[in-house]
Amino acid sequence: MRLLLTSGGITTQSMVSVLKNWVKDIRIVFIPTAANVEDGKKDWLINDLVNCQKLGTVDIVDISAVDKKIWLPRLQKANVMVVGGGNTEYLMKCVVSSGLKDELPRLLKDKVYVGISAGSCVMSKTLNASSEFLYGDESKKEVKGLGYIDFNVRPHLNSPHFPRVRDAILKTVVKKLKGETYALDDNSAIMLDDGKISVISEGKWIKYSEKT
Repeated sequence: MRLLLTSGGITTQSMVSVLKNWVKDIRIVFIPTAANVEDGKKDWLINDLVNCQKLGTVDIVDISAVDKKIWLPRLQKANVMVVGGGNTEYLMKCVVSSGLKDELPRLLKDKVYVGISAGSCVMSKTLNASSEFLYGDESKKEVKGLGYIDFNVRPHLNSPHFPRVRDAILKTVVKKLKGETYALDDNSAIMLDDGKISVISEGKWIKYSEKT
């Protein structure tokens, strides 16, 4: 299984090199579903799509908008599946309700999974590191993620759009998370290649232990 878990999408040459090393003729299917409930400008989503287009062909499939008999064949045709950012909790609900959760074990056998922000967070055991939970109501029930990784991903380190994602604040809030937490800026990503974990960064990232 090959995963590239990013904060801000495929933003650096290092990430591009990883993908091109894994896949020679890149055919991307982009899942924008997490952005459906986000208000305001979508410049970030457009940028994510443009970065994907530079790599190869791009199909766009919203798993919440069309039936499984439509989206599944299109995911099967691709060799890179990019799951975009937005609302993590909404994305997780759609991954379950659409049936994608059940199909992922088979899809990930021969496809690269690229997560962007929410798309990276859902691969953890819980969604607790996402903005909807990390800074929210302590009494809010834990929501399970897909469980493909045993650590947490906290995107957008030092981003001006996420002022609370700073080392001084994270040192405190990550204490309520189980396992290690990787905080990534938008020029960093975690690469998993058949179980081997490495960080690809042209920016800044921080690894927090459970006892941080």
